Amino acid sequence: MEEVRVFPLTCAVQNYAWGKIGLDSEVAKLVVGGDPLAVIEGDKPYAELWMGAHPKGDAQIKDNRIAQTTLGQWIAHYPACLGSKVKDAFQGQLPFLFKVLSVNTALSIQAHPNKELAATLHAQFPEHYPDNNHKPEMAIALTRFQGLCGFRPVDEILGFLQAVPEFHALVGWDAAEELRSSVGDEVRTGRALKKCFTKMMSCEKKVFVDELNELVKRVTQEGAAGKDTSSSNGDLLLRLHSQYPGDIGCFSIYFLNYVVLEPGQAMFLGANEPHAYIYGDCIECMACSDNTVRAGLTRKYIDVNTLCEMLNYKPASASSKIFPCVSDPTDPCVTLYDPPVPDFTVMKIQVPASVKDYTVASVDSASILLVIEGDATATSTAAFSDVTMTRGGVLFVSANESVSLHVMSQSGMTLFRACSLL
Repeated sequence: MEEVRVFPLTCAVQNYAWGKIGLDSEVAKLVVGGDPLAVIEGDKPYAELWMGAHPKGDAQIKDNRIAQTTLGQWIAHYPACLGSKVKDAFQGQLPFLFKVLSVNTALSIQAHPNKELAATLHAQFPEHYPDNNHKPEMAIALTRFQGLCGFRPVDEILGFLQAVPEFHALVGWDAAEELRSSVGDEVRTGRALKKCFTKMMSCEKKVFVDELNELVKRVTQEGAAGKDTSSSNGDLLLRLHSQYPGDIGCFSIYFLNYVVLEPGQAMFLGANEPHAYIYGDCIECMACSDNTVRAGLTRKYIDVNTLCEMLNYKPASASSKIFPCVSDPTDPCVTLYDPPVPDFTVMKIQVPASVKDYTVASVDSASILLVIEGDATATSTAAFSDVTMTRGGVLFVSANESVSLHVMSQSGMTLFRACSLL
């Protein structure tokens, strides 16, 4: 195997319409940090930075002494770089895609299928479901991050059914009554919740657009009169409606938890968990897939039947959606975000100002390292030469290789690292 097993990457940027604009975007700031010559257009959205080998955004290798031009090509040539366990478990592919997201307007309400459903959907509708893999994902807030995630506790949904007549009209009296009488019986509650949500999602367009316009008008008037509109979740409603007028997704705020992550807090989204990101910047890691079943706040294909069938109808509090991180017992600088799936783990590495030399420990998996703050010279026996790492710098590290950082910044360093700990 070729000597070089640690090298810097230039990563793909996705300019989706929901991204933050120009240098307001954390993605754009990281791009400029990693490459001072990069041109950022002031009026263009910079939504996602993709760090990985996904065919829709394969990272470029930033070292012209390496024959391969992309990370995907390089891994195909040297699959041993993944680590033997990872290589065998994931058929010689890098199992994760690491990202930074800068969200300005809401992303669609969506859920990702489990492996079984993904295989079925891909076989039946390859144009909508491009691969047969599951797509668990984790978001770690860089700035205060807002999203919708999972079904609310039933009493909250019943409260909205009572306080928001327009919402009650879409769910219908029967389904609402069934939900009310199911309280205390988990199985019946799940069934009733599914019935309520399916009823709303299956409404005829004219019906829900009329109800939505009615609701928006009422909340706007109440707000203008100085009334408290929180019993109708007024602020969020008006915000989403201004972004997606006439969209059924505006009503989903009465079903789904509104979750706010402070920087460093995380949210794990397993299979079939309904979610939508609303605003903020985050690190995201996911299994390498593009399978998304959408439900609203989108102009893309909505697959109501598949979505309503697949969702996890287990009500839970917003606070239970925050995924706990743990400090690494072997390294006080490392915080682990280790989800219940084998595809990926994320580590936050916080090097304090007092530490000038820090070793990024080797793991039995290929990993990708991103600098969020600080400057260092990175050295490794597996690199051609020293690599200067600044904010936005991305480094690919093969399995079982360590990297020494000589920290230059006065205030220490913050990095994130993605790998697969089987």
